[in-house]
Amino acid sequence: MEAGERRRRQRREAAEYYRGHRVPERMEEALNAAFPRRPGDLYGELANYLSKFSKAPVICKLVGRKVLDGVGQPTLEVEIYCTVKNYEKRICSTVMASHSQIPENALPETIEADEKERNDSVNTAVEWVNESLNTMLRDLKPTDQCQVDKMLGEYFANKVEEKKEIQNQEEEEEAEAALAPTSYTPPPTPLPMEKKAGKPGKKSSVVEKPIPPAEPVEPVLCGSLAIGGTSLAIAKAGATISHIPLYLHIALLKHGQDSPKEMTLPLPMVTLLNCEKMSPAKLKLVKEVMLIPPVQLSLKQGIERILDIQKEMTKLLEPPGKVPGSQQADSKKGKAQNSGKKAPPQTLKRISHLGCLTTEYDNLEQLLLLMQTACNNIGLELGTDMYLAINCAAHELMDYDKGKYEILTGTFKSPDEMVAMYVEMINNFPFIIALIDPLRKEDRQQWSNICFALGSKCYLVAEDAATHISKLKIDQNINIARCSGVVLKYINQTKVSDLIELTGILDGQRHITILGSPDGESSDESLVDLAVGLGARFIKLGGLSRGERVAKYNRLLAIEEELAANGTLR
Repeated sequence: MEAGERRRRQRREAAEYYRGHRVPERMEEALNAAFPRRPGDLYGELANYLSKFSKAPVICKLVGRKVLDGVGQPTLEVEIYCTVKNYEKRICSTVMASHSQIPENALPETIEADEKERNDSVNTAVEWVNESLNTMLRDLKPTDQCQVDKMLGEYFANKVEEKKEIQNQEEEEEAEAALAPTSYTPPPTPLPMEKKAGKPGKKSSVVEKPIPPAEPVEPVLCGSLAIGGTSLAIAKAGATISHIPLYLHIALLKHGQDSPKEMTLPLPMVTLLNCEKMSPAKLKLVKEVMLIPPVQLSLKQGIERILDIQKEMTKLLEPPGKVPGSQQADSKKGKAQNSGKKAPPQTLKRISHLGCLTTEYDNLEQLLLLMQTACNNIGLELGTDMYLAINCAAHELMDYDKGKYEILTGTFKSPDEMVAMYVEMINNFPFIIALIDPLRKEDRQQWSNICFALGSKCYLVAEDAATHISKLKIDQNINIARCSGVVLKYINQTKVSDLIELTGILDGQRHITILGSPDGESSDESLVDLAVGLGARFIKLGGLSRGERVAKYNRLLAIEEELAANGTLR
């Protein structure tokens, strides 16, 4: 009797519970909607209909782990788990690209210290994600990017303050320790005086303005990868939950949820050649030579044309006196089948970490004329069928003892002489439509001069010459007079909201935005979606080799197909 009464009471409670949630009405609506079509999977149809009334997914867990990037360096992966229809479900993950500010010509001990610092930073980032951020973001909606990024920003600001307090305490302790022994004041900077006195008479006759000293490197807080990795992972989760591509999710965030009627793909800056600054060859001025296809081509056509140029360049760079068999293979129509048997050319040392050919040259003209020859050989003309961009990475050229840039081995130029050289270069080779980092960011007067002289002829872009993203956002200017635009990289504590805000500022100032791939790239393709969603003018991904870089070009091609099929590709 008691058991029967208990069951009846449970049935009444269940009926009230279901009526309270309008389950009978929803079931009737679902059945009425399904019946006319008589779906093959009736229960699947009912599940789809009723899922519209389920609660929005919320974040239930973050998982951080240490993984390797495309060059074998440690970096951070962040996984997002959400509660979806009462079950914990893995939604997505993102892998951050590692970024080093150490130049190629750094001392071995500097490189070793950087590697240790990177390792410590990744370990700290994993700890932040698995502990503090995991607790802090639990039960938030992954679609609420602004709220998540605000909380991440506040968390990071607190960590910065903690670090400052520790540094201040250490400085106070050092100051107290320094008071104990007898203080000794060394003579004022004797070495620079000796250098000035020791200069030869020829050089002293020419009065040159001293160059501005290098600005200190923007400090990177240990563990900051956790902020950027979590923000991007949340954006990917928001797109997945909303059943839309990441690029559209980013565009909606940028434009206040107004769905864009048309979307533009960024033009690719494809790195063809990497000229190492530490090579024994004379040319130091060029770090990367990049190809930019004309706007009238589709992305697919542009990539195919670049691949043709790359093949021709590879042939031209083959050492003289190759075995006759390879010449026979070249003359045949089936060259593609035989090319796999050819030995790699000796002048092409290897494929760079940037995914392109690594070469050496004695001067700039030699390199540019070879590019012209490669294009002419396949019936293309530079300046019409293809354009060039050059990454000068001028900050790596400065000899601070001489106060000049070393553009060739043993050949030095002052900042003013660099401007004159670039003007002559663009006049002689007008198919170069972009120079990246032609000067250090400290040479502000020369930036103004070069923009005045060349601003109407080519883009003058700041990459390392631009200030840090966080500073750009606060200052609301690019800190380089009259620069055409900047290369933005998604690294460290950068958040998705930061990029949205900053690209809006740059758009308003009529500066171009280039989204760039860091040196230590990962296989994560999110950078491409960010570039498309943010409306970047260019995207700089490296060369058409190495899986982690090719994956991004493939993603760009896939987005082109999607937009063309939807009729939203401008």
